[in-house]
Amino acid sequence: MTSQLQQLKQHSLVVADTGDLEAIRRYQPQDATTNPSLLLKAFSLSGYQALIDEELSSVKASSGSREEQIKHAVDRLAVAMGSEISAVVPGRVSTEVAARLSFDTQASIAKAHELIELYDARGVSRDRVLIKLASTWEGIRAAEVLEREGIQCNLTLLFSDAQAQACFDAGVFLISPFVGRVTDWYKKETGNDYTPENDPGVQFVQGVCERANQGGYDTVVMGASFRTTGQVLALAGCPRLTISPALLEELDATEGSVSAQIGSGEGSGKPTEPLSEAAFRWGHNQDAMANDKLAEGIRRFHDDQLELESLIDKRLG
Repeated sequence: MTSQLQQLKQHSLVVADTGDLEAIRRYQPQDATTNPSLLLKAFSLSGYQALIDEELSSVKASSGSREEQIKHAVDRLAVAMGSEISAVVPGRVSTEVAARLSFDTQASIAKAHELIELYDARGVSRDRVLIKLASTWEGIRAAEVLEREGIQCNLTLLFSDAQAQACFDAGVFLISPFVGRVTDWYKKETGNDYTPENDPGVQFVQGVCERANQGGYDTVVMGASFRTTGQVLALAGCPRLTISPALLEELDATEGSVSAQIGSGEGSGKPTEPLSEAAFRWGHNQDAMANDKLAEGIRRFHDDQLELESLIDKRLG
């Protein structure tokens, strides 16, 4: 009997939620991702030290203020790591726009252009890259513009039906509704534990998949932020699943059959009327969990960005 990981790959495209090249080679995912949290981890991985030194040396020799050099170094490192990853995965690499730009549409678009130019300079075409943006109203509007330019996007930190619908309306290539952080919130609020069958995070992503199918939207749904393999397997059949190395290892080491829990059945194929900004903000506001987790997620990514910038500052000397 084959492993659960191999079985899962028959139902969903598996994406590695890591920048660790060794782990990516071992589990052979379709896609992978980078973000400030994963870049921080790269500073402790021996395989990335030469690359980090090379990029920081180039930045140090460039003009501009120290602050500008540090911010540019973050982008260069993200793209350098992404380029290394793109040589290992057959699909795409998601690269994140800084969390501090989550409420600035024009700045997000400009940063996306900078990242694509850096990838192009390394010989990685835009069709191998997904620009990762927070699912704020401003982030979704930035994605709408970028998609029209042929730059495809991954909208992350997605916790509400309003966020999902606005992304569908904007024609976003891929969205990453979170599982584990949704469940974390409900466990803290209620004091309850959940099985995969009644897990609120799992149910949320199932609902997003159903909404995508029923509306006939082309947007790819990728379940993210898993805490257990039970959550992962409960979403088998979701178009894509991004999974940490620890859970990939557990799935790879466990034999057993895996059946699809989410169908690809077609709905009416009739999209609903696009959400207005007011309707989006009201719908999202009415979901206390989504409000809390989106704000917290942006703060956490920004905190990791600041820590990464501090490490770069010290390493630049």
